[in-house]
Amino acid sequence: MVETNTDVLIGRQAEVRQLDALLEAAREGRGGALVLRGEPGIGKSALLRHLDEAASGFLVMQASGAEFEMELPFAALHQLLAPVTSRLMALPPPHRKALEIALGLDTGIPDPFLVGVASLGLLAETVREHPLLCVVDDAQWLDQASAKALAFLARRVSAEPIAVVFAVREPSRLPELDELPSHTLHGLGEADARALLAAAIRAPLDERVRDRILAEARGNPLALVELPRTAGLAGMAGGFDQPASVPGVIEQSFSSRLELLPPPARLLVTVAAADPIGDPGLLWRAAELLGIDTAAAAESVPLVEFGTRIRFSHPLARSAAYHAAEPEERRRAHEALAAVTDPVADPDRRAWHRAQASAGPDEQVAAELEASATRAEERGGVAAAAAFLERSAALTISPDQRAERALAAVRAKLSVGAFDAAADLLSTVPTDDPSQAARADLLRGRLSFVRRRGDEGPTAYLLRAAARLAATDPPWSRERYLDAVEMGLLIGGLDHVVEAAREAPSSGEPASSADAVLTGLISLVGDGHAAAGEILRPVLGDVDDEVWTRRPSLGFMVAVELWNFDALYGIATRAVAAGRESGSFHALPIGLAMQATATIHAGDFGAAMELISEEEAIAEATRAAPLVYPRLHLAALRGRRKEAVELFASVDHRMSLSVQWATAVLNNGLADYPAALEAAKQAVEYGAVGTAGLALPELVEAAVRCGETELAATALASLRERAQAGRQAWGLGVEACARALVTEDEAAYQEAIDLLDDSALVVYRARAHLLYGEWLRRQGRRRDARSELRLAHESLSDLGLEAFAERAAGELRATGEHARSRSSQASDQLTMQEVHIARLVADGATSKEVAAKLFLSPRTVDAHLRNIFRKLGLTSRRQLRDLPDIR
Repeated sequence: MVETNTDVLIGRQAEVRQLDALLEAAREGRGGALVLRGEPGIGKSALLRHLDEAASGFLVMQASGAEFEMELPFAALHQLLAPVTSRLMALPPPHRKALEIALGLDTGIPDPFLVGVASLGLLAETVREHPLLCVVDDAQWLDQASAKALAFLARRVSAEPIAVVFAVREPSRLPELDELPSHTLHGLGEADARALLAAAIRAPLDERVRDRILAEARGNPLALVELPRTAGLAGMAGGFDQPASVPGVIEQSFSSRLELLPPPARLLVTVAAADPIGDPGLLWRAAELLGIDTAAAAESVPLVEFGTRIRFSHPLARSAAYHAAEPEERRRAHEALAAVTDPVADPDRRAWHRAQASAGPDEQVAAELEASATRAEERGGVAAAAAFLERSAALTISPDQRAERALAAVRAKLSVGAFDAAADLLSTVPTDDPSQAARADLLRGRLSFVRRRGDEGPTAYLLRAAARLAATDPPWSRERYLDAVEMGLLIGGLDHVVEAAREAPSSGEPASSADAVLTGLISLVGDGHAAAGEILRPVLGDVDDEVWTRRPSLGFMVAVELWNFDALYGIATRAVAAGRESGSFHALPIGLAMQATATIHAGDFGAAMELISEEEAIAEATRAAPLVYPRLHLAALRGRRKEAVELFASVDHRMSLSVQWATAVLNNGLADYPAALEAAKQAVEYGAVGTAGLALPELVEAAVRCGETELAATALASLRERAQAGRQAWGLGVEACARALVTEDEAAYQEAIDLLDDSALVVYRARAHLLYGEWLRRQGRRRDARSELRLAHESLSDLGLEAFAERAAGELRATGEHARSRSSQASDQLTMQEVHIARLVADGATSKEVAAKLFLSPRTVDAHLRNIFRKLGLTSRRQLRDLPDIR
């Protein structure tokens, strides 16, 4: 039987009140989460038992991390949701499928965050009947897929009658829980420690012995209870000696009791400790295989309860039992467990037990682990795949095959952000084979980029990888050179990369579009835009081309550089579609940010805010940094000075070029031309592909207004080179407008307006009307000026370019005409997320559908809707649908 410890809640009154308050809030529909942290034996499990007893009226759902199950994806989530899986049919089909895959009921590749929102939806269905308490013990041993899904869920229960409590042994490495409310348990004070010791030991105790126990335990409740048990008669007389650390004290206490067991009972405990699922049928079959008389052995075993589930009295008891066993004994336990585990129903756990039973290389086991890695990855358990592959590599006999498996493990570790572990493993991979050495360099390049440190920059590794296979695999080599060029565009150093890429081997015939893009970018740096445009224009003409599908960011930058709006919008839209289709929460935000930026330049700020909100929802869900550049573009064109300046000041220095462009646009709108000139000069002088070209018309406008005619003419020449290379209405129209500013040629203004006569280019057409109207007024042609300025003001006001609209209004007043005041739009009063929710609801989405898209609970969506209705003076969804500026 499991031994019942003396009441360890002595001295934990504050923690009890905190947990009781969490339950009370959940009863009232104000859910929350708490992470209990502390060293082993400090009382976390006792507080969880109190929580279970106090949760009257709650459905209590429990899960526990297991040290030997950390490699199995969604193992803990499966435990937690087991009581409510009958409600799966209530979920939207994509969420239901994701959760079914995670729970092993279907096949496919789920994302942990999609699984998280599906889990939240499942619990939201359950709380219609009663509040929920979700308890996760030993969270430091959660598998990564479960940790991400559970942390996601815990952050989103504030509007639900759900309490989520984790217990984490410290120290731990579980960053997923770092942003949840937490409470760290410390040792008991001396008075409480004495009270607990007195309750644990009823017999008289020598004062010197009591002081020694108190000193050794350092306020750890379990140590206070276990030390007297370990000491024996000699110890009680004051003659025992204990290790320095409290966990060591406790584990030694458990180990000491196990050492007294006869060998069969000790082996039975080792088998129980090696099996994390606690299945008694599995244990008894394994014990029988080992020749253990289970009835006799189980009768004499302390610390373990052999019931409908095998349970240890404390996680440290399991750990002590496992680590106290001799290595050969542990191998025998795993071997027996592998033998009795169903190879069809549970092949991965069987493979893992076989791996733990292997004393040396074993190709058969290595192959099984490799197959387990494939299955784990298909279920979204990339971290598990990495663990399987790493162990598979260690058991592989062939050096080449061992390197292949190790490289695959490194890729998997990189995918889950285990950068240090990936670097350590990569350092062990032999690099004699040129192909493997090249792929290792690719991985080093990725590591260098994500860690932003290393002896060499990421482009250096990519170039070295490309050079290694230049002679033997030219197509692969050229792809890597293109990767290096793209990296150079993103982080700088493009000239050096292009110089190295000139050594790229010939691709042969027929040349791929990737070959053409590489050649075009090399030509762009060396020969200029005219030559590069001849090569790049045909590829930009097909936004579905594989080169842009695989490298949408590169396509986006090239489209901006050549002022090709159709390609810009098409590549972004295709990237969003691909991200949604794949379910990748890495690719989708990039596509959303690009599409939002393109949509802003097309003048649809409401749709852009919806896209930005979705990208930010994904970033918040995945704990990634949001992609800020769409917000910069929106703030710049909207022209709200205070709001924009605050945003610009908050942006990371790596976005400085985008901030300079945005500052130039903002100040041109506000007619602060000296400030616009300084910012535009900085954006252009760096020469970044995309950003510099976009800043050129801002530089021309500001330079003309500041009387810097030579600078304006130089900027115009650069802009003309790009526009003519792209041969698209966007670039040609913007160039014509800039030319009109410099030359004061009226025909150029009219040419610009004609070229920009496209609904997608309405922002630029409205600005052209403004510039033309300003010129006409300066020429003294007031009547003509009013016509142009009125058109500009109406367009700019309707679009929401507030600073430019006010500039147009000022010019109209100067002609003697008063501009109509812009009527307040509904979106002006709402946050970006509220705009998103309002637009979705206006299009007919239910709260459940909105919640699924924004990774919220339905009750949270309803709370947002109440705020929206209050701000807009509405009472129903039908009224929301009737607001044209929302839809």
